[in-house]
Amino acid sequence: MSSTTNPLRRLAEFGQSPWLDFIRRGFIADGSLHRLVQADGLKGVTSNPAIFEKAIGEGTDYDEGFRRLAAKGDHGAVEIYEYLAIEDIRAACDVLRPVYEATRRVDGYVSLEVSPYLALRTEETVAEARRLWSAVNRPNLMVKVPGTEAGVPAIQRLTSEGINVNVTLLFARSAYAAVAEAFIAGLEERAGRGEDISHVASVASFFVSRIDTQIDKEIDRRIAAGDPESDALRRLRGRAAIANAKLAYVHYQELAAGSRWRALRGAMPQRLLWASTGVKDKAYRDVMYAEELIGPDTVDTLPPATMDAFRDHGRPRASLTEGLDEAREVLAMAERLGLDLDAVTQRLVPDGVRQFADAADQLLGAVAAKRTAMLGDRLLGLEVTLPEAESKAVEAELARWRAEGGIRRLWAGDAGLWTGTDEARWLGWLRILDERSAHLEALLAFQRELREEGFTHAVLLGMGGSSLGPEVLAETFGRQEGYPELLVLDSTDPAQIAAFEARCDLARTLVIVSSKSGSTLEPNILKAYFWERLKAVVGPERVGRHFVAVTDPGSQLERVAGHDGFRRVFPGDPSIGGRYSVLSNFGLVPAAVMGLDLRRLLASAALMARSCGADVPPAQNPGVRLGAVLGVLGRAGRDKVTLTASPGVADLGAWLEQLIAESTGKVGRGLVPVDGETLGAPDAYGGDRLFAHLRLDAGQDAPMEALARAGQPVVRLALTDRWQLGQAFFLWEMAVAVAGSILGINPFDQPDVEASKVRTRALTAAYAVSGTLPAEAPALTEDGLAVFGEVAPGGFDAAIRAHLGQLGEGDYFALLAYVERSEAHRAALQRMRMAVRDARRVATVAEFGPRFLHSTGQAYKGGPNSGVFLQITAAPARDLPVPGEKYSFGIVEAAQAQGDLEVLRERGRRVLRVHLGLDTEAGLRRLEAAVVRALG
Repeated sequence: MSSTTNPLRRLAEFGQSPWLDFIRRGFIADGSLHRLVQADGLKGVTSNPAIFEKAIGEGTDYDEGFRRLAAKGDHGAVEIYEYLAIEDIRAACDVLRPVYEATRRVDGYVSLEVSPYLALRTEETVAEARRLWSAVNRPNLMVKVPGTEAGVPAIQRLTSEGINVNVTLLFARSAYAAVAEAFIAGLEERAGRGEDISHVASVASFFVSRIDTQIDKEIDRRIAAGDPESDALRRLRGRAAIANAKLAYVHYQELAAGSRWRALRGAMPQRLLWASTGVKDKAYRDVMYAEELIGPDTVDTLPPATMDAFRDHGRPRASLTEGLDEAREVLAMAERLGLDLDAVTQRLVPDGVRQFADAADQLLGAVAAKRTAMLGDRLLGLEVTLPEAESKAVEAELARWRAEGGIRRLWAGDAGLWTGTDEARWLGWLRILDERSAHLEALLAFQRELREEGFTHAVLLGMGGSSLGPEVLAETFGRQEGYPELLVLDSTDPAQIAAFEARCDLARTLVIVSSKSGSTLEPNILKAYFWERLKAVVGPERVGRHFVAVTDPGSQLERVAGHDGFRRVFPGDPSIGGRYSVLSNFGLVPAAVMGLDLRRLLASAALMARSCGADVPPAQNPGVRLGAVLGVLGRAGRDKVTLTASPGVADLGAWLEQLIAESTGKVGRGLVPVDGETLGAPDAYGGDRLFAHLRLDAGQDAPMEALARAGQPVVRLALTDRWQLGQAFFLWEMAVAVAGSILGINPFDQPDVEASKVRTRALTAAYAVSGTLPAEAPALTEDGLAVFGEVAPGGFDAAIRAHLGQLGEGDYFALLAYVERSEAHRAALQRMRMAVRDARRVATVAEFGPRFLHSTGQAYKGGPNSGVFLQITAAPARDLPVPGEKYSFGIVEAAQAQGDLEVLRERGRRVLRVHLGLDTEAGLRRLEAAVVRALG
């Protein structure tokens, strides 16, 4: 087709420039774009997220770009998209650079859109536009900015800075007028500073077909309903959008003739660009909009199909200024007939923003899916198997999160995502990986220092979030050659303290005192004990070199450490709560001490953090997906999260217990974690379970598959190596934060944990004054055992039988044992809980106090009132003194148990206490026998 007969090239005769609404890497690389420039007189290219989604998400054009970027390290979805998109935009700019130069900067532009998520935020839009302008670094780039209310001031500022702007999402003439004013005002600002305005280009993208789509839909509805004005309505079909555009062009002509514009000598006008010119209604001529809007100083951006159609049978003419009176009449008639064009255009702006955001979600979802596929088993895998009803409910929740921008709100710290209180204060864990990776050298130097000094043991003194994460690392990785063995002590039980001390060569032991607040009772009194023991061994001059502290800045522990001459004090992050702190110094300092490869741990965790990023839509975001499962199923009554794990990562369950229970178990609702139950057949369980399996090997595949086949909801997290623990930490932190939002609670406070602490402090203070704890008379004593609480007549067995008889459907049974956490005691508790599980088909937990007070104790007191609790206490065979205090460790443990019992009773929990006396093993045997008989 010659240049004289090609309708596309003939548009230049009428002052209009054809641009293409399409971009793709292969299309540029194979010369197709260049051929359109040569053959059709193409003068520009526009892009948007929908175009890039089709380009990147389909086929293999971008796989090489993915691999090239991956060779430089892992990146998030937005980084990957921008890397690929910017390569395309630059290449397209280079193809069109001759057009830019030949037209003296009038044409030859390629448009790249700012994130549609920013459409309602001025400052962020300006910042992103500046960043993209700098990143592309081509003079013939146009940055697309939405013509929203927030976008107008951004347009003015960017214009004043000399950045080319393609204003998008214009439907109303009033919106176009505001945008044109912003462009002129921006040029005036720039000229007023004496800066060049001759190179600043802009187009105002006025959308066309979407208006007719909305108006015609209303016309058709009214005609179908038998409207008496049906004939008049029928005559208006397909005419409103063109009439609206023609009158917008009249406004453009008036501006161009005005004194303000004439004063801007040398400036290029902001041309009107007709967008959305593809015809949606097959009843219309397929090039209708392209043919009817041709005029000087305009651009028509054509999708490929419309471009092909116009090349084939378009009939160019100077149509834009034809029939202006008719256009006014069309709009007047529409108004008379109640077709509210203003209301339609007002609706189309937020609808357009939403559609662009939807397209961005699809784009980033496609990028994230391709990234996940390329990472393969380097990324922990998440597989969810749900019954149909639960699956539909979770999908609906994911759709809601996507529509409401939930994951972006979470990363932005929007407290309204939860309860609108103080949640934003506690989100430091989201960015701790970047922060710690950037400041890792101090920890690595400390690690090298310890290796040279030859410590054989390290004892960490902490509770809850300060101890459970380090314990997972110690149990999972074990002792590393050349580094001390890490032991985690989170108990006030005298026998347990003595057992830990006996394992250590104190002269070669390092003590880590770990406490966020620095005022937690247990680590403080444990510090006092080990300080005296080490001082006796290494001497007062050297004892401080055996201690390090991890604590928040300004804490009491920081002051004590300074006074006592600790070897190091490592700061915590005050914006991270204890149970979310494992990837901060509270986990990394112990990891460094035991000799773990910190860079490897953090790098692996960062893969998951990017997978859960603000730029990954819910359907592809493992943190949101897992959180939706937890929240939706928990809300529907499946609130017992049953944790199973391969032996190599089994200790992760104890950390998860705290994270889940303390984050969600409050205000009478939440999730109850169930760790350590031996897996049973499907008929061992009721309908209140969600199973979460942490898989490092295939050992439990068969029973998990059996549960899934039986209709139980099953989540499987597949780890390929132990270093993916870091990924599991971040994944679950994100998931529990998401679940908290769905459950309508604040996942970062722990009000009922504080209640037990207050009661314990009061009891120990009272003991310091009186020398005794408040006494409570047992309801019965038998065989050396004492029972406290309301008991049924008939002796010890009857009391246990009546207590277990309270268990009903949806309840759980909890053993709360204030005894040494030895293997023999664990086994006894395990036998009892499994007997209850198998006989009553209820969830069971077995916890050691006071450890659980800083963990699952929150859910037991503040969560759903579905627990039946059996507290177990004993008298220490040998007590240990607390240096500098009148009370002993045994007294502290007794006070903690008593305070716990009192708070449980206050909360209306079903609780019974059994005191074993001095012979703990014999007492446990007697209790176990009673439990078995009660169930028989």
